[in-house]
Amino acid sequence: MSRRLIHLLFIPLFFFAARQSDAGFLDNLLDQLGLTQNKSALSEEKITAGLKEALSIGTENAVKLTGKVDGYFANTAIKILLPDNVRKIEDGLRLIGYGPKVDEFVLSMNRAAEKSAPFARDIFLNAVKRMTFDDARKILAGGDTAITDFFKSKTYDTLLTTFTPVVEKELSKYKVTAKYKAVVKPYQALPLGDKVAFLDINKYVVTKSLDGLFLVLADEERNIRQNPVARVTNLLKEVFK
Repeated sequence: MSRRLIHLLFIPLFFFAARQSDAGFLDNLLDQLGLTQNKSALSEEKITAGLKEALSIGTENAVKLTGKVDGYFANTAIKILLPDNVRKIEDGLRLIGYGPKVDEFVLSMNRAAEKSAPFARDIFLNAVKRMTFDDARKILAGGDTAITDFFKSKTYDTLLTTFTPVVEKELSKYKVTAKYKAVVKPYQALPLGDKVAFLDINKYVVTKSLDGLFLVLADEERNIRQNPVARVTNLLKEVFK
């Protein structure tokens, strides 16, 4: 088809699409005329590299956002709250004057998570390197957090195992377990107090820490996909346009 004929056909169809407010119609038309680049034209190597780069940058940003003072504590989406067994007796604890200890316990959990987050960087990046062409094809068929979801499904157990001693070390520094017991034991000692089963507070904080990291990582992925300004490299601009 000659360029002149394309123009003659394109002009009336453009105005039809505009009148119909049908952006999808216009996009399809452009694709069919070969006037836009289809992602299928990108090589598997480039797509895989782009997904790895998005995950690497998203991971770096997620670690920076969480691994600072108030990175967890001031972010309502990932703030580590009281465990369920303490939350149900929180009113009673505050009633008997243990409000400050409850607040200190919550703060200590979040501070431990914030100190631990930067240690996840190398763990994440090593996992990124293992992404394959087949992985990339599956991810492309997913939604706005497909990279994060896939990454989590493949690495969560390993991350949990590796991350646990790091977080536990920080929990020890902040005496989180001692603060947890200081909150629960007095209530259990009350004649009418409900008996509260002790939980593995280390496991609780480790799990919540990783959940928070993945939640922030998912937000970073959405940002890269939806916001052109967030595509800070040429490869990201090409793969996610």
